[in-house]
Amino acid sequence: MMLCLVASLSRGLSGVRLQVVEKVIQLLNQDITPVVPSIGSVGASGDLAPLAHAVQILMGEGCATLSNGEVVSGAKALEMANLSPTSFQAKEGLGLINGTHLMCGSAALICEDFVQLFKAALCACSLSLEAQQASHGFLDPRINEARVFEGGKLVAKSIRELVSGSEIHADRKKASVNVQDPYSIRCVAPVLGSSWEAYQYARRSVELELGAVTDNPLVFENPDSGDTEIVSAGNFHGMPMAMPLDMMSIAITHIAGMSERRTNLMISDPNTPMLAVNPGVESGLMITQYTQAACMNELQGLASPASVSNISTCANVEDYNSWGPRSAAKAMRSLELAQIVISAELLAGAEKLERRRPSVSGDGVEQIHRLVRSKVERLRTDRSHSGDLEALQQLIRGNSFDHLVQLQM
Repeated sequence: MMLCLVASLSRGLSGVRLQVVEKVIQLLNQDITPVVPSIGSVGASGDLAPLAHAVQILMGEGCATLSNGEVVSGAKALEMANLSPTSFQAKEGLGLINGTHLMCGSAALICEDFVQLFKAALCACSLSLEAQQASHGFLDPRINEARVFEGGKLVAKSIRELVSGSEIHADRKKASVNVQDPYSIRCVAPVLGSSWEAYQYARRSVELELGAVTDNPLVFENPDSGDTEIVSAGNFHGMPMAMPLDMMSIAITHIAGMSERRTNLMISDPNTPMLAVNPGVESGLMITQYTQAACMNELQGLASPASVSNISTCANVEDYNSWGPRSAAKAMRSLELAQIVISAELLAGAEKLERRRPSVSGDGVEQIHRLVRSKVERLRTDRSHSGDLEALQQLIRGNSFDHLVQLQM
């Protein structure tokens, strides 16, 4: 949020002195982070309350968190940064608190974390595909060329590379298998491809907003007369961020939804009930799928757009707000829940792939399996899976699957 604020002010249309912007930069460089409430912005007159909490540090007010995690007063933070309190001049206060910087900063981080999740989801899907000994028919390039859908082509190509050279798939000819697999496998290209396209829309929106000036009013120089002109309008409105962020929550929910369905397929197989070592006596991964179901219940609620529910503020002058900060908060929570869902699929997929031995999958899938096994042991009997899910979630957050998927056509 502070970095976006600095960038916007640096474009010279906000009526803020250079030394004020330099002080914000010094706070950033010294890792002094203002304490800002997570709730308080309606996302239309700029992120007023969060930005006010951020920049009140410049006056020696509020609180800040230091690099060691210690929380100190704003006055103490300034002293430690060797900065004097600022007395703002006309327009500076408004220029500092008007703008979409909370929404934009959050959206930039969400976009980065989405790519991380997406790659892990493709890996989990490939693992499950092989664990189920499913058909590779939906990966045929001709199928996706016929759909003329770039997102679907990208997903199919990524999975095709991960399963390439699979002995497990070659063994399908000897096995009694379904001609057509359930949609959570067969339709992964159009569904996850749609999520990828939604991300592309969000990313383009964020990239534009990162280069924007979003406060109000703006200060311009008349090129003919040289006079200063102050123009009041609505660049602070957060809808260009709110709608893409709402779309991100929907995209994430679909990724997680297909993952949960594939996990359910694996534990529902009568040949490997609940993936238990001793079925009937032990519950295997039954409760792990309950965890996925609980995540999905919350995700489905989070996917309801924040931006379509209007509440007026400021005595009806601000009569149509964006709620972009809530869209951002929901997307962040959606990412966290989806990581848990994907972790559970990785756990189940690795377990079921063991049942296909001695046949092996493609090199990519085998690398995924080894990654999972580097953190989680194979089931020997029932155990708590909380630690397993946490360990796999850390793999996702640590970009451990990044090198396995190249998201380029």
